[in-house]
Amino acid sequence: MRIAVLGASGRTGREVVALGRTRGHEMIPVVRRPGSGGEGERIADGHDTVALRAALADVDVVVTTIGPVEGSVDPTVMHDSLVATLPALPAEARLLVVTASGPMIAGDDPLTRFVAKPILWRVFGDAWRDFLETEAVLTNADVDWTIARPPMLQDGPARGRYRARRDGNVRWGFAIRRADLAAALLDTIEDPTTVGATISFAS
Repeated sequence: MRIAVLGASGRTGREVVALGRTRGHEMIPVVRRPGSGGEGERIADGHDTVALRAALADVDVVVTTIGPVEGSVDPTVMHDSLVATLPALPAEARLLVVTASGPMIAGDDPLTRFVAKPILWRVFGDAWRDFLETEAVLTNADVDWTIARPPMLQDGPARGRYRARRDGNVRWGFAIRRADLAAALLDTIEDPTTVGATISFAS
């Protein structure tokens, strides 16, 4: 498959591009800054529909790993990027969007749901609202979408395993390495039954 990755210069995006190539996919890093995506990069700002339409013109799948980063002053970066991306998608392309399990409570243990999450909302509220608003837009869009919800992302080599759950958080799943999330995202792309699904992943 020809897979474009938005946010390919970020830590998660780079893992997806690298692993996808080892699986034989044609990976297309889509980045804002020339030289930041490596081999085969295409340049487009995530808020520029015209540039995105050109960058995504011939792809089969779009994976967006665009999201809030530490120190960001843009509380709607994910939502705004999705709004710009949707009209830029090729007619038959599939869209996989990475949000987060943080603001969701279905599947959580009682301690996480009633103690930890209310505290975390005070810290990550802006980012978590962005995730929720992004998912609301996506689930009402006329595209073949899938939502991936990881918990806290960690760097480091892949452990080679992950757990997944549809329509609910993974119980006691508080983190996942980016390299393992990359494997989960590619497995999701390669599974046609995940179209229209919301899937949480964790170690």
